[in-house]
Amino acid sequence: MSRALIIGGTRFIGRHLVEELLDAQYDVTLLNRGRHENPFADNERVSHITGDRTSGATLANAAEEVDPDIVVDCVAYYPGEVRMATKAFSGVGAYVFISSGSSYGPNHIPKREDETPLELCTEEQAVDDSSDTYGARKAEGDRAIFEAAEKGVNAMAIRPTIVYGPHDYTGRFHYWVRQVKNHDTVVVPGDGTNIHHIVSVQNVVRGIRTIAENGDAGEIYNVGDRRVLTLGDLVETVADVLDSDVNIVTASERELASEGIEITDFPLYNPNPHILSTEKLRSIGWEPFGHREAFAEAVAWDAQSAEKPGPDRDAVERVLESLST
Repeated sequence: MSRALIIGGTRFIGRHLVEELLDAQYDVTLLNRGRHENPFADNERVSHITGDRTSGATLANAAEEVDPDIVVDCVAYYPGEVRMATKAFSGVGAYVFISSGSSYGPNHIPKREDETPLELCTEEQAVDDSSDTYGARKAEGDRAIFEAAEKGVNAMAIRPTIVYGPHDYTGRFHYWVRQVKNHDTVVVPGDGTNIHHIVSVQNVVRGIRTIAENGDAGEIYNVGDRRVLTLGDLVETVADVLDSDVNIVTASERELASEGIEITDFPLYNPNPHILSTEKLRSIGWEPFGHREAFAEAVAWDAQSAEKPGPDRDAVERVLESLST
């Protein structure tokens, strides 16, 4: 039986990854600070090491104690952390860094791993903790993967776009679920044709295992749902899952601004189309999960613990009133 070490592993992607690897007959060890409840505390095939991933000594000790076949890094947000990890786990069968579709620079459609340029990252950005530098930091983490592979480390990465599914604490997808559940009319920003490629957590963890088992050193693999939906289609699919006859109304940037709403206040809205090509991942054996099934599982999850982003509903109601007159 193979051994897997997951850095993180208790909140969202890591939580699903543990289940994916257990189903594939891995024994799993989690390495994290223990600040979040461990849903696998009673599972004898899941061990836990309490430690700070920003410590090189902690990573080296985990490598020696677990002797993992694969390592998946769910919580590397700074390029220095990736470089530290690839050094500590230089001898493992595979090290997989969870990067991001945000690491891409230009608005290519679609974005392809070996063609679309990455965001640049300055020394200041590499250690910055603001959301503005997230993509740049992930891009530099990808470059750390390239560097490690050149030194003989079997390091690779996966680039997901926005991830949704059960245990998604960001609440971005569930904003739309709540709108459909709680209201007869849902306001969609723009004309409803905006596209921001999303990906089910099931597709992400399937992709991670595929990369760990079949990927090549120094390679980066995009992951996104195989079907790309407009924001309007997303809302309609949620309504279909809920068997709801919700009325969808679109509102322009000017109409929203009249009530103090920014068009980007709506979760999953992106003014520029964002689509990732997934052919490279498919070519090494990734079997995608159907988007309808993924939506059903996401909608069924009780999202009370998730964050609640989005514009103020009272302001949305005033937009609806102005549109009806």
